[in-house]
Amino acid sequence: QVQLVESGGGLVQPGGSLRLSCTASGIIFSIYVMGWYRQAPGKQRELVATISSGGSTNYADSVKGRFTIYRDNAKNTVYLQMNSLKPEDTAVYYCNAYLGPGGYWGQGTQVTVSS
Repeated sequence: QVQLVESGGGLVQPGGSLRLSCTASGIIFSIYVMGWYRQAPGKQRELVATISSGGSTNYADSVKGRFTIYRDNAKNTVYLQMNSLKPEDTAVYYCNAYLGPGGYWGQGTQVTVSS
């Protein structure tokens, strides 16, 4: 079956960095659009960044210039490098694999930005 497993979350001080990873199994990873979404308490899930099979990227305005999404098709893994983290980046971050209606989601990893 399809599995998306996220890792790399944790507690970090404002201005710090984290790198999230999402490793997929059960899909032909290289043809999927991969994305990172996040959901803060009491808020709706929102797009953070996506990367197409060809490597084109898209970012939410709130993270442009601070976050970078990239993929390693040989490892079936998508990454989210997060720099200059702010308290408002605190959320559960979810990995998504999209090829059409539905798609697949990981279980999420908590990122907390606090001093």
